Amino acid sequence: MNIDRKKLFLWLVMLLVMPAAAEIYRWQDAAGKTHYSDRPHAGARPVQVDPGTTYYRVNTVYDGDTIRLQNGLKIRLLGINTPEVEGRNKTAKTGGEQAKQWLQRVLSGRKIRLEYDDDKKDKYGRSLAHVFTDAGQHVNLQLVREGLAIANIHPPNLRYSEALLAAQRQAQAENLGIWGYPEYQPKPIESLLQGRRKGWQRLTGRVSKVRNSRKFSYLEFSRNIDARIERRFLYLFPDLQQYVGREIVISGWPNRRKEHFSILLRHPSAIEVLH
Repeated sequence: MNIDRKKLFLWLVMLLVMPAAAEIYRWQDAAGKTHYSDRPHAGARPVQVDPGTTYYRVNTVYDGDTIRLQNGLKIRLLGINTPEVEGRNKTAKTGGEQAKQWLQRVLSGRKIRLEYDDDKKDKYGRSLAHVFTDAGQHVNLQLVREGLAIANIHPPNLRYSEALLAAQRQAQAENLGIWGYPEYQPKPIESLLQGRRKGWQRLTGRVSKVRNSRKFSYLEFSRNIDARIERRFLYLFPDLQQYVGREIVISGWPNRRKEHFSILLRHPSAIEVLH
């Protein structure tokens, strides 16, 4: 097999400096010569390189959970959500600026590495990753431990979910960060009907029944309010019938359609049984 070792070395160097979401492909031509490219080719196979060996520097911290690297890659920290900061078409939420300042301080002058999960990009095209400093600190996890972020688990991305949820329970028990503010305490779910609420919320109500459609299963609280779960992720949840007649707290973003409100629940951690 005729391998151009110099070319191979150059491609591997390029791979290490390219955004982590990029792939390099290898194939052989009819003469047995090996080629490398960042574009797919007939018969080509991806070259596997451990992404943990690549370190980056941060160029911009937008808020507590979104950064841009010096190579231009925009990263959304996976498994967490921090309150909004003031911006175009965005109103600052309590705790948002604290989370941003904490992240700026922790990442200042440091290099980071990225760990990905099954879904590597969100609907906005941002790369989804767990961020680790060159000192080994898991940034996503520490934000939750400090009470600066909520654990926001989106299947199929379940890496580190147990650690994130355990950190959140501890932060809540100690009233750290956002958990000490009135805005993050549970409110009656019927309050959705009394005014226009936006953003992530904790809402408490009693489930009246379970309803199913082709794509979703619903926990109904009233004629106007429900929580929905994608049926493809029901395997993560206990039998939904066990919630009927129980008072629960749900966490998420209410979606309004005319006078109807619905909250998408992606993971069982978004449900807490009270009675």
